[in-house]
Amino acid sequence: MLVEKIRCSFQIDRTSNTEGSPRPFTSLVCAFFYPLVPTACHGAWAIPDALAEASVAGVKAAALAGSVVLKRGGKALDAVEDAVRTMEDDPVFDAEECSALQFDHILNNKGHGAVLNTDGEVELDAIIMEGETLAAGAVSSVRNIANPVSLARAVMEKTDHVMLTSRGANLFAESIGIPTLPTDALVTEEERKEWERCKKYIVGVKELFNSQWGHDTVGAVALDSFGNVACATSTGGIRNKMVGRVGDSPIIGSGGYADNKSGAVSCTGHGESILKVTLARLILFHMEQGRTASEAANSSLQYMGERVQGGGGAIVVSPTGDWTATFTTDRMAWAAIDGDVLHYGLNPKEEFKDTLK
Repeated sequence: MLVEKIRCSFQIDRTSNTEGSPRPFTSLVCAFFYPLVPTACHGAWAIPDALAEASVAGVKAAALAGSVVLKRGGKALDAVEDAVRTMEDDPVFDAEECSALQFDHILNNKGHGAVLNTDGEVELDAIIMEGETLAAGAVSSVRNIANPVSLARAVMEKTDHVMLTSRGANLFAESIGIPTLPTDALVTEEERKEWERCKKYIVGVKELFNSQWGHDTVGAVALDSFGNVACATSTGGIRNKMVGRVGDSPIIGSGGYADNKSGAVSCTGHGESILKVTLARLILFHMEQGRTASEAANSSLQYMGERVQGGGGAIVVSPTGDWTATFTTDRMAWAAIDGDVLHYGLNPKEEFKDTLK
């Protein structure tokens, strides 16, 4: 009889299995939040102190939402969707840059977390994928949808395609009864103010990543009791981005990938850099060569930094339960469930534990 035993590692592999035999487990779910807030001095990214506690609380809630699905015998695919929806609905994950007073205001704002492009519109990207059949769905530049991850799943299950974009994605959403919400329902008042401030400047890529302007990404990976893995990633993109700009998040093999033969990955970071090295698939390639999840993630992120000078992070799970959360930036909020213990962290080489009641 399988017993639940989920282990977590954070930049240090503590779960590698040299014999390659399966570990005893019934389920694993991990979620992350990663807001890009570039710092001019070194080009890395960090979650501001004013958001640290709430960011960790948000990923805890997401991991718990996914764990509920798995503990009742549900599928990894359902778990990652629920985890990501929880974070999509949390306005904290739009609050990349704020003072404590501004953050207090955001917590009382009913808007979802999204950023605005140069035209003051919301364009969202998402991917979801399951590892048993490699079924996948994605949307890019979809406008004014509350939960793009669920629309991505609908693309996977209700069409013959893998990705829909822009107007086509919105037409599909309308055809299956997913409502389009007004921009004000998706954007916090603080984001609107930041967009007004940012649009006063002519901003290129270099200026953007040497400022305190940011964007956010949320994601999840899961392993269920059937041995299936899944991933999901969702983002609002970069504030003041060009209309139609698409980063790594919805691109299969870059923002996420899932295959029962190797594992599931959800990535985050500088989208253009991740696209150039197809980060999610690169990590799984290294795992297929016999590396642990931690070794594969660290090697791939190091390669991305050296080859294209890009920073980022990834959460990874193998079919045997080998797990890691790794990043080359200042901070990444993450959380995972281990039996009756919730593991979480924010800073490098940091891991805390809470006993679940």
